[in-house]
Amino acid sequence: MKKLLITTLLVAAGPALAEGELNLFNWGNYTSPELLKKFEAEHGVKVTVTDYDSNDTALAKIEAGGHGFDLVVPSANYVPIFVEKGLLAELDHARLKNIGNIAPEWVDVPWDMGRTHTIPWQWGSTGVAVNTSVYSGDINTSMIFLDPPPELVGKVNVVPEMNDIVNLAIFAAGGEACTEDTEVLKKARDMLMAAKPSWLSMDYGATEKLSNNDWAASVNWNGSSMRARLANPDVAYGYPKEGYPLFMDSVGIVTDARNVDNAYLFLDFIMEPENAAMISAFARYANGIAGSEEFMPEDMKTAPEVVIPEEHMAAGRFLPTCGPKARDYMTAIWTELQK
Repeated sequence: MKKLLITTLLVAAGPALAEGELNLFNWGNYTSPELLKKFEAEHGVKVTVTDYDSNDTALAKIEAGGHGFDLVVPSANYVPIFVEKGLLAELDHARLKNIGNIAPEWVDVPWDMGRTHTIPWQWGSTGVAVNTSVYSGDINTSMIFLDPPPELVGKVNVVPEMNDIVNLAIFAAGGEACTEDTEVLKKARDMLMAAKPSWLSMDYGATEKLSNNDWAASVNWNGSSMRARLANPDVAYGYPKEGYPLFMDSVGIVTDARNVDNAYLFLDFIMEPENAAMISAFARYANGIAGSEEFMPEDMKTAPEVVIPEEHMAAGRFLPTCGPKARDYMTAIWTELQK
């Protein structure tokens, strides 16, 4: 697995920390350096970003304690888990003058009704990115990685994110997310295990490796796929007709955060439309802040990776928070797949 760049976090001994610090725990290659520079200049707060590579990694680190992080950015289906475990502080909306900038459709969301614990970071989809100079067939299908065509055998990457990969297989098997139907789960497991010998890798870093022609295809996220296309016009993004996950990553204050005031400053800062657009301009995903559209890069306003084509919209679905039994089934499939 490609090692993500980890920024060393220096935590002072004892409860007192120097003023002007903020520690953000976020997905790798997902935080705009320009945004951080602007925030630091305006508020005199030094932001340290530490990267993670999956929701489970972030959850385990926060749950273990002693981490020193102030903010974390879980995906929609993990927000309720963080809240249930008491890992996210309830937000004081009175301290967030820009809370009204959240677009109406992203306020009363199933994973955080009324935005009591998080605010939007970015949202998008998980599909397949394909180098069309290698394969010119239908790319709007999970068969790109579940039953690779001959042109792609040995050239396909699968990002190692359990929820996305297992659910793509479940959708292809005719099931729904969080299913406990053992027949569907067995079919999904069998498809994944049969496909694995045709894969090249299970790795992150799709933006660079698709751009460089190291991979001919990959399960990938839409923003990363757009960035790859801008560097390599042969890359195209497919929406699996069998069903594909939608996601929204949201940022919240960790319960044991030490720099709470600065955390509120940052949350309010990123709800300003121009600043939300800076987040999107870097990672190439849509955000949930009303009014940010006018500040977005022109090439994002019509990009097929960002604006889901109407014919593919119905196949997208947000992943719910699964119950313990469904999570155990998925974990068992994932553990076997990684052997």
